[in-house]
Amino acid sequence: MRFRGYIDLMSQARLLEEIITRHEQLYEAMRRAPLLGVSNYYIGGGCLTQTVWNYLCGLPLDYGINDMDLVYFDQEKISFEEEALVIQKGKELFADLSLKPDIKNQARVHIWYEERFGYPIQPYTSVEHAIDTWPTTATAIGMRWEKNACKIYAPFGLHDLFGMIVRANKVQITKDIFDKKVMRWSRTWKDVIIIPWESDII
Repeated sequence: MRFRGYIDLMSQARLLEEIITRHEQLYEAMRRAPLLGVSNYYIGGGCLTQTVWNYLCGLPLDYGINDMDLVYFDQEKISFEEEALVIQKGKELFADLSLKPDIKNQARVHIWYEERFGYPIQPYTSVEHAIDTWPTTATAIGMRWEKNACKIYAPFGLHDLFGMIVRANKVQITKDIFDKKVMRWSRTWKDVIIIPWESDII
């Protein structure tokens, strides 16, 4: 099942919220996330996108999801040790859930990025700035609950998410990184539409 035709952004956002609340483990993680004690955060990326894809494909909502990205931004505490304290607190907070948290302070990503990926990046200025650079338009998305309301940050909108379209966000990633994601995702979700790296459409 893939959405065809036009669905307005507000309807997409409501449907996204409804789907996520059906994923019991992910929804519970979102309910607990404020207890982590970081004010500027989102749960996002693949765990959201793949939950939606699973819903559209009639699969169990947790199918193929390895972890849960929780990103925050704290410019005042960018040491490895300070981030490690938040990571440990997250491990304890979500210990009984099947989704294991991958927690990162986006204010310090530039410190280790070149060693891991082979090229440097400029420091992010906010958690939203970090999401702006995530590898694909369908996965550049974050959610959190604020006072019983859902807040969604999706710089490329939600059309590619619901269309199961994998399109590179070339702001930061390389073709090699994109191709590896495409290979893995297309094996797991047969209905995804791959927009080739060489395409200028975004």
